[in-house]
Amino acid sequence: MEAVTDFYLFLLSVIFISLSGVMAPGPLFAVTIAKGFKDKIAGVLISFGHGAIEFPLMFLIYFGFSQLLASSVAQKTVGFVGGLIMIYMSIRMIKAEKKTGGEREDSRHGSFIAGVLATVANPYFILWWATIGAALVINASIFGFAGFLIFAITHWSCDLLWNTFVSLAVFKSKRFLTKKVHYIIFGFCFVVLMGFGIWFIISSLVP
Repeated sequence: MEAVTDFYLFLLSVIFISLSGVMAPGPLFAVTIAKGFKDKIAGVLISFGHGAIEFPLMFLIYFGFSQLLASSVAQKTVGFVGGLIMIYMSIRMIKAEKKTGGEREDSRHGSFIAGVLATVANPYFILWWATIGAALVINASIFGFAGFLIFAITHWSCDLLWNTFVSLAVFKSKRFLTKKVHYIIFGFCFVVLMGFGIWFIISSLVP
């Protein structure tokens, strides 16, 4: 009974820690806002793209590969390449916004890919899993493999719920936004992605 209580308390801490991370403004948040203008379920697809990277990473940590993620070489490599990807995404987003009449299928396909790219290109995502995330995985492993699986699903579900809420809120509210506000929001998304991209590259080059 005590073990069950401890597990529930652990999951509660996972929810709070996960939400504190996913709700922080960053590349994934900016992408979710931008995609949410065209598709109300963009957040769902972005979360699945995010999960396509995150779940394998959680399993790698569970099986003892956290030291590889923590290496400075890995983080700097991800930082440099990820920075280039972020800059590319920001430019592509602005170009796509200037076009009209985009197909929904293309938007949905792009949302999944955007979730993958925004995740794999973020070195701080890797750093988070090499430190805080690794500690959570270790604690989850105390409750066995089933406990680890429940932890993994719970953590990802926080991403899914938040991203879905953001994209749905943006989609529902766009009808009330003026063209000027629309451009300001996309400008914000562009600046966030471009800013993170430049920051990632500079950080990867600093000894």
